[in-house]
Amino acid sequence: MSFDIICFDFDSTLSKIEGIDELAARVGLGEAMAKLTDAAMNGELPLEAVYGQRLSMIKPDQDSINWLADLYIAEQVAGVNEVFARLSSIGKQVHIISGGLLPAILPLARQLGVPDERVHAVDIYFHDDGSYRDYQQASPLARNGGKAEVCSQLCVDGATMVMVGDGKTDMEAKQAGAYTIGFGGVVDRAIVRELADVYVHEADLRAVLNHLL
Repeated sequence: MSFDIICFDFDSTLSKIEGIDELAARVGLGEAMAKLTDAAMNGELPLEAVYGQRLSMIKPDQDSINWLADLYIAEQVAGVNEVFARLSSIGKQVHIISGGLLPAILPLARQLGVPDERVHAVDIYFHDDGSYRDYQQASPLARNGGKAEVCSQLCVDGATMVMVGDGKTDMEAKQAGAYTIGFGGVVDRAIVRELADVYVHEADLRAVLNHLL
């Protein structure tokens, strides 16, 4: 099967970390935050119930976001560069759709050749001194069903679409008519194995290529 539009989640799909959990660990809130994140990704809690709560607890500043951007790059999943280079070489339209924080995601996305306008994530705002002010509360990606909304906006004129990701929120892309590939190379989630059209266990992202092309 070949697709016109190929979409990837980011955390635990293109990079081996969950950014919000790393930010939490940096300020001593790691264990509590990891439980909230896991509950949201497994569909046990609605994303909107934890999104603002996590950020108000962590209050990530500009320096923290820059640190996270570097960590995303250092911890990228095996095969990511090769997959994106291959998709670019054949002219595929590739998007990143993530509930993560936009300025932390953009540096790796740019390294992978994804234009900024094809990176869909939640923006974050700072005071003049770089301290945390707020996040983009109106973003659909900060709530359940948001990835389906973004996919619906992208999938026009009968285009075929696929979504690759590790969480239940990624599988919501089905609501927009997308084919779904569960990526279990970083985190293996039973709910994703159950919902995905196809599931990949390998820790190398190149394992999804046969399903994309």
